[in-house]
Amino acid sequence: MPQEGFKRKLTAILSADVIGYSRLMRDDEETTVRDIAAHRVLITEIIQQHNGRVVDSPGDNILAEFASVVDAVKGAIKIQDEIKRGNTGIAEDRRMEFRIGINLGDVIEEEERIYGDGVNIAARVEGLAADGGIAISGTVYEHIKDKLSLGYHYLGEQEVKNIPEPVRVYCLLTEPENAGKMIGKEKPKTNKWLWAAFGAIAFIIIIAGTFAIWNYYFRPSFEPASVEKMAYPLPEKPSIAVLPFDNMSGDPEQDYIADGFTENIITGLSQIPEMFVIARNSVFTYKGKPVKIKQVSEELGVKYVLEGSVQKTGDRLRVNAQLIDALKGGHLWAERFDRELKDLFKLQIDNRKAKEHYEQALKLDPDYAAAWMMLAFTHASGVMFSESPGDSIKRALEISHKTSERWPASYRHSFMNMIYFIQGQHEKAIAEGEKAIALAPNDPRNHIIFALALNAGARPEEAIVHAKKAMRLEPYYPAWFLDMILAPSYDQAGRYEEALEVDKQLLERAKKGGWPLQNAHQSLAVGYARLDRMEEAQAHAAELRKIDPNFFVERWRRSPHLSMIKDQKWLDSIAEMMRKAGLPD
Repeated sequence: MPQEGFKRKLTAILSADVIGYSRLMRDDEETTVRDIAAHRVLITEIIQQHNGRVVDSPGDNILAEFASVVDAVKGAIKIQDEIKRGNTGIAEDRRMEFRIGINLGDVIEEEERIYGDGVNIAARVEGLAADGGIAISGTVYEHIKDKLSLGYHYLGEQEVKNIPEPVRVYCLLTEPENAGKMIGKEKPKTNKWLWAAFGAIAFIIIIAGTFAIWNYYFRPSFEPASVEKMAYPLPEKPSIAVLPFDNMSGDPEQDYIADGFTENIITGLSQIPEMFVIARNSVFTYKGKPVKIKQVSEELGVKYVLEGSVQKTGDRLRVNAQLIDALKGGHLWAERFDRELKDLFKLQIDNRKAKEHYEQALKLDPDYAAAWMMLAFTHASGVMFSESPGDSIKRALEISHKTSERWPASYRHSFMNMIYFIQGQHEKAIAEGEKAIALAPNDPRNHIIFALALNAGARPEEAIVHAKKAMRLEPYYPAWFLDMILAPSYDQAGRYEEALEVDKQLLERAKKGGWPLQNAHQSLAVGYARLDRMEEAQAHAAELRKIDPNFFVERWRRSPHLSMIKDQKWLDSIAEMMRKAGLPD
């Protein structure tokens, strides 16, 4: 029986918290105290207008409850709208913004206070909201989805501290044009131990396969690949491409299982310095296509190919895998793994080391560390294109502070490489890049981000080496490898003919829609001007002006991202070449 003075009830709980409160207090304590007091009054009034009551407001947090879930959500939207309106005209670094989380749950009420799992979940959900945004639990979503004209971004099932079962979380999309929209499709429920088990099976495949590479001899069973026909020189150390595992379940919804296996194996193999491993983006171009091993080997420049399939039927999982020596035209090793899902849990205990390497988040489950990691990288890289670079870098750092302890060590260093590069701290950026590559020498992201820092730090020759390494590891590399790193590094190194050849490749990629065409024309105008080939330089400058009539040299020179570059005289020389090609100041 409940203790005297206590009672249980079901209620809608709203938890709101100031973003960056510690920084605001550090920068200007008195102003922050006044601002939080004013915001507390505003928020309290809106909560009361929507039939709620403030339960507690310690420090920068406000906890409220509502009898109606709909009222709680409407009140939260009103709060964010009013705060956003009030921030208009205030300096970016002094704006006070809130995150809000809402949950419908069982609580214990003691006098005027409330406690329990319902409150705990609301606080955890709030931590997943975007800056100035609102996140809700699955119980709230079920009550409002047919009552309010909103959109939703499904974040998947989230682990909540001290709560045994994961909690579904959604971010609200409140703009009118988003009404009825759902971003992030709900997929079949999975348990984290299942993904750890996948990693363990991947570990078994890797160990067996690596052993076979060195120890098995076999007869050809299909037409072997030709070293002479390979698009890239064959590496000296064992080289491998892991093809996307086939989903044999007959249910497209199970693709995520097969993709998870493939990604985990690639990630695990990439940690082995003695091997050369093709990156995920390049091998996934073969997904769902009927390709021959010979073709894969010659197009990617590898000796070994791993292929397989996954079939999930009820509570059983079957994984088939085979390792192939493409040069000899036969199988080195093949194995089938049949397990009941409940039995796979044992592998989690026996292979904790493997779990560290393979526990990757799929895009379908944002609670995994890799999903947060890539989000942080996206915010950081977005600084170069953002109208609010300060916000981008702040968000990137906030995410990293929350989640980076769960990232693979090499990614933590690679992330800090990018952060220091953006901040213009070139030596620190380069030191972090070196650590990332030492830990994961087969990851093209580590090499390309390191090359970016080397170029910015006025070490172009080294940047060229690592850019080429990244491109070799990821043969189907994106066009920005050429535009943002390789061509500029050749130019900075004074290797103008080589820079021009890269720019020509960039133009061909851009013509196919793989990159902004104006970027290629801009680079070619500079490249031809460097070599005093003025007719061609002027032709590309004219093409650039057709695409972008508002292009001016001085506007380009003042671009915020150029402040990250150490060698400003080099940038001045590029501006001079633009003028020489006929581009207006």
